[in-house]
Amino acid sequence: MSDSAPTLAVIIGSTRPTRAGEAVARWFDARARGHGGFAVELVDLAEVNLPLLDEPHQAVKRMYEHEHTRRWSETVSRADAFAFVTPEYNHGVNGATKNAIDYLYHEWRHKPFAIVSYGGASRGLRAAQALTLSLVSLNMASAGVLSISLATHPVTDGLFAGDDALAASAASTLDEMKRLSTALRPLRD
Repeated sequence: MSDSAPTLAVIIGSTRPTRAGEAVARWFDARARGHGGFAVELVDLAEVNLPLLDEPHQAVKRMYEHEHTRRWSETVSRADAFAFVTPEYNHGVNGATKNAIDYLYHEWRHKPFAIVSYGGASRGLRAAQALTLSLVSLNMASAGVLSISLATHPVTDGLFAGDDALAASAASTLDEMKRLSTALRPLRD
């Protein structure tokens, strides 16, 4: 790896047409770009468009037969850190995000992640808990959870504004991801 800034993939997890996730992700993406510690890539799972896991072999074998899996593997491989922007559906993580994670194994290892969860009163925290369990089992390191209540911070006209407290939490989360990315780099090399 070079000495250039690590790459942070901000992943929009929801694929619903009426999702709030794109607005929340664009807000976090702007915070990440302003942070200056990362080269940032916004990744939209609606555009990645993975079918329900259709590879015949276990991900740990890296024997990908489908082009969509190879493209997804390349996207995840080039990232050094991840911010998963995820809603909470039925007290858990949404299917598109879990499916995208389950397609791969080695590509996730020894990389930090943060979760930007959103929802109603629960702020997506149950989804964040479920997602954290899956990611930690892949030998990823948690940089924390930034949870957003859309009841108090709604998406208006397709935009999410956040506030100073959320911006400060985002900055703190990005700082931690940068530290973890640097610390884990020897394991990725």
